[in-house]
Amino acid sequence: MERKFIKIAYIGGGSRQWARNLMSDLSIEKQLNGEVRLYDIDIEAAYDNAKIGALYQKNPQSVSSWNYIVKEKIEDALIGADFVIISIMPATFKEMSVYLHHPEKYHIYQSVGDTTGPAGVMRSLIAMPIFVEFGKAIKKYAPNAWVINFTNPMTICLRALHEGFPEIKAYGNCHEVFGTQEDLAEIFNKIKGVNIASREDVKVTVSGINHFTWITKASCFGEDLMPLYGKQVEQYGNIDGESDKEDFMKHYPFGSESKVKYDLFKRYHCMAAAGDRHLAEFMPSSFYLKDLNQVAKFKFHLTPSQWRIDRLKEYQLLTKQLIAGKKELTVKPSGEEGIRQIKALLGMETLITNINHINIGQAIGLPFGQVVETNALFRFDAVEPIIADKLPLEVENMVKTHMKGHELLIKSYRTKDLKYAYEAMENDPLCKSLSEKLVSQMFFEMVDQIKSYLTYYTI
Repeated sequence: MERKFIKIAYIGGGSRQWARNLMSDLSIEKQLNGEVRLYDIDIEAAYDNAKIGALYQKNPQSVSSWNYIVKEKIEDALIGADFVIISIMPATFKEMSVYLHHPEKYHIYQSVGDTTGPAGVMRSLIAMPIFVEFGKAIKKYAPNAWVINFTNPMTICLRALHEGFPEIKAYGNCHEVFGTQEDLAEIFNKIKGVNIASREDVKVTVSGINHFTWITKASCFGEDLMPLYGKQVEQYGNIDGESDKEDFMKHYPFGSESKVKYDLFKRYHCMAAAGDRHLAEFMPSSFYLKDLNQVAKFKFHLTPSQWRIDRLKEYQLLTKQLIAGKKELTVKPSGEEGIRQIKALLGMETLITNINHINIGQAIGLPFGQVVETNALFRFDAVEPIIADKLPLEVENMVKTHMKGHELLIKSYRTKDLKYAYEAMENDPLCKSLSEKLVSQMFFEMVDQIKSYLTYYTI
């Protein structure tokens, strides 16, 4: 088969994780060639990534041909692009340190700090004007391109893209559901005494919102996995009981023993499809994030901003070492599905996978026009969301609570008025333990500390 030549615009082209995952996947892709245009406000990081991309091409395992080009203006990256990938860091880790840790003054702990809770509100305020401008630029320079977002808060970033370009062909990728599928494959293998199931063999029906996604059906080789998962929860769901993941401490800060996930299954008889760190933040603080002792009891980790800062320094050092030839690149599949999605959109295959997309009716019971996470069918130049099961009423109501917050944040953008963002924070389950006075203090103290990134709004 003749290789297809495509042009990819990468916004956030200095990315040290997602961009390099893409480079690795592209280097071993046998049906595609093309060019990747790297655009980033950190232009030096983009130039470094172009050098890394060239190294992937020189690697003996590479089977394709890709040219990595830095573009110093976003329009130059976008013009004529077939696909646009967005992976940025809204603001810096300095601002993240504020919205992740300042709430601890009020005994509000956050385990991730990029989607919901006080951190999600502040990060959304920073991200919305940026993503609206991305949407406008895509409308002007690449209106027919497919746009894939990896940036959190996923839901708000996609909504903002649609604010800038209502007809944009955009969706969002997240691998949290993949992790749950991997867990289910392990459970199937263990209970059945085999070693044949992998993530791809686990078929799931999902609904909800990003990082608060729920599985209503799961099967493997035609067998219903829900009873097997129930047995798993019965055996390992007790927070004081045995664990099937004794090595979770070795995987700081991402590891967990799934005690949060198992507890949610016992409460709502529905399978939560994200990691414990994310799930805990969507619930009232009394559930899992009351204090550090409770976090330890449920056996998951908080991810402090200093860890992220240290990891960035490690990535920067690794970049220098790779460019200088002091370290060798590792070429291997990332486990992401971005390339398969691109190939399906080019008509090379069909694919069903979970994505974040505007709700056009696929998420029964959830508001139309908001971003939801369900399965979708990818085929030639089309992404067709698949109708999911209606969530159990209690779960649906929890999801709707967060979706109301999303609407308030969008209203803050549209009016430039922070009072709606404040309402979103006040109504967030993680903040329900605080009085109105304390929420107000916390909100405006954070606004004051990150105000240089909030100039769009009336303060």
